[in-house]
Amino acid sequence: MFFIIGFVVVFGSVAGGYVALGGHLDVLWQPFEFVIIGGSAIGQLLIASPKKVIGGLAGSFGKILKGAKYKKESYLELLSVLYSVFRLAKSKGDLALETHVEKPEESTIFSKFPDFSSDHHAVEFLCDYLRLLTLGASTSHEVEAVMEQELETHHNEDHDIAHAMGNMGEAFPALGIVAAVLGVIHTMGSITEPPEVLGHLIGGALVGTFFGILISYGLVGPMAKSLEAVFAADSKYLECIKTGIVAHMQGYAPQVSIEFARKILGSDVRPSFAELEEQIQNIPAD
Repeated sequence: MFFIIGFVVVFGSVAGGYVALGGHLDVLWQPFEFVIIGGSAIGQLLIASPKKVIGGLAGSFGKILKGAKYKKESYLELLSVLYSVFRLAKSKGDLALETHVEKPEESTIFSKFPDFSSDHHAVEFLCDYLRLLTLGASTSHEVEAVMEQELETHHNEDHDIAHAMGNMGEAFPALGIVAAVLGVIHTMGSITEPPEVLGHLIGGALVGTFFGILISYGLVGPMAKSLEAVFAADSKYLECIKTGIVAHMQGYAPQVSIEFARKILGSDVRPSFAELEEQIQNIPAD
C-alpha cells in the first residue's frame, strides 16, 4: 500500500512539476533510451548475481507490495503452537514429540493451527530442532549456537537478494549517462540540422540522465531498502521459535518459555501478556 502511494507521489511530483514549468511530457518519451538503460541494468544484474539470487529477486516484488508477512495474529498463533508443544513435552517428556515432528502434516497439535501448518519453512525449522530434543540433545547453548548459525545463513541469503536490487539501483545513474552520451553522438550526426531539431535531439539525449537518476533514487533504491526491512521483520518469526526452544531446554515452564519468545518481538506485532494468556487458555488439551 505505501509502495503504491510513494510511487504515485514521486512520479506525480516530478511530472506535475515539469508540466507546471511549461514542459511537454511527449519530450520525455524516449523508448530507445529506456531500452538502453533498462536492458543494461538487467544485464549487469545477470552478470553479477547467481541464479538463486535472481530467482529470489523475481519473487520479491510481492513482498515489497504486501509488506511483512507476519502480523500480530501470526505471532499469537505461533506462540500458541510453542505453548502446546512445550506443554506436551513437560507433561510426557520430549520423546512424546517424536510422532509430531516426524510427520508434522499428521500432527494433532499442528493441525489446530492452520496458518502455521501452511508455512513449510517455519514448520521444518521447528521440527528440526524439536527432533534434536527427542534424540537426546540437552545442552541449550550448543543447540542455540547451531540455530543462530542457521538464522545467520538465512539472513545472508535474504541480504544477497536485497543487495542485488540495491546494486542495480546504484547502476542506473551511470547507465543513464551512457544513454545520454549515445544520444549526443546521434545528435552530432545531425549537426547541420536547424536549431529547433538539434534542441529536440539534445533534450531527448538528456532524458537518459534524468531517467537513470530518477529510477535509481526515486524507485529502485527505496525498493531495496523496503525489501531489507521486510526481510528483517519476517526473520523475527524464526527467532521467536529459537528463543522459545532455548528457554524450554533450560527447564522453564511453558508459560515462561513463550513469554521469553514474546518479548523479542517488535511493538507493532507483539501481543500483550493478557492477549497471549487468553489465547493459550482456549487451546484444547492434547
